[in-house]
Amino acid sequence: MKPILKLYRGYANEQELIVMGHVFKPTNMKDYDFLSTNFKNAGSVINMYRIKTDANASVYLNYKGTEIHTKTLHDGYFKFCIPIEAASNYGWMDYEVSIIYKNERIVSTASYIKPYKGDLGIISDIDDTFLVSYTLNPLKKLYHLLFRNVNSRKIFADVTSHYQALSEAGRTNSSEKNAFFYVSSSEWNLYRFLVKFTEIHNLPKAVLLLKDIKTSLSNFLWSGRGEHNHKFEKIKHILEFYPDLEYVLLGDDSQHDPYLYESISKIFPLTVKAIYIRQTGKSKKKKVIDTLENIASLNVSVCYFESSATAIAHSKEIGLIK
Repeated sequence: MKPILKLYRGYANEQELIVMGHVFKPTNMKDYDFLSTNFKNAGSVINMYRIKTDANASVYLNYKGTEIHTKTLHDGYFKFCIPIEAASNYGWMDYEVSIIYKNERIVSTASYIKPYKGDLGIISDIDDTFLVSYTLNPLKKLYHLLFRNVNSRKIFADVTSHYQALSEAGRTNSSEKNAFFYVSSSEWNLYRFLVKFTEIHNLPKAVLLLKDIKTSLSNFLWSGRGEHNHKFEKIKHILEFYPDLEYVLLGDDSQHDPYLYESISKIFPLTVKAIYIRQTGKSKKKKVIDTLENIASLNVSVCYFESSATAIAHSKEIGLIK
């Protein structure tokens, strides 16, 4: 058995590159099987929360022929934040990280994005924003996580059309796309599942920023729940990292998205262009309506919608997409 090196999608601006991942201790547990059904799928999901992280493990980033060394944090997580020289390359690019185990080098590659010059970035929540997750019904949410594999999980109608249109908004070159970020209270344990889901449904390739990894079954029962300060800090970081972009924020009313987005709009009064909140219950919530009205008073366009077709129409109405 060998340690496991997992890399996540990173991102860069003109001065800094940020890439991250986890190192896990050797294990004989199989990785998540996307084709598993029923109880086999449940076993695969549970195993994702039983994996043990490797603290203080040495990790090496190969950047333009230079090897940069760091070590993992207490939870096996590592993050390289390194200065870079401004270059003309934009879009998605590959990076390489390695670890050494018993004199053997274990190498893994992933990609990072340096957004094309433009004026739009898109930040979206995941659960009940585009992935049907039943957040308002914890037992139903747990059932679908355990007994429905990635191929049988549902996406809301017309989400792909809306997101693809946003990724192309304002672009004259079809090969250039706006930068997408998926920010969620789901844990890093679900990274591969979430990436696969977005690929199955042709959603724009995005950087995923998730919550601290969980490594016990007791924590698994609280997956995606708890405080949401992590989402606020991640979104705030993105807007600070790319201050020259204007942003579209997409979320839902099942938890705290409207109030997080309100705070972001107050801090960045010139940066947030539009906010979309999906209605997850049978009726719109008064508190959410009041919050969105307050956001609108900051000259931010808002849309509280039940169907993505309504969100698409709104985006066309304000000239965001064609």
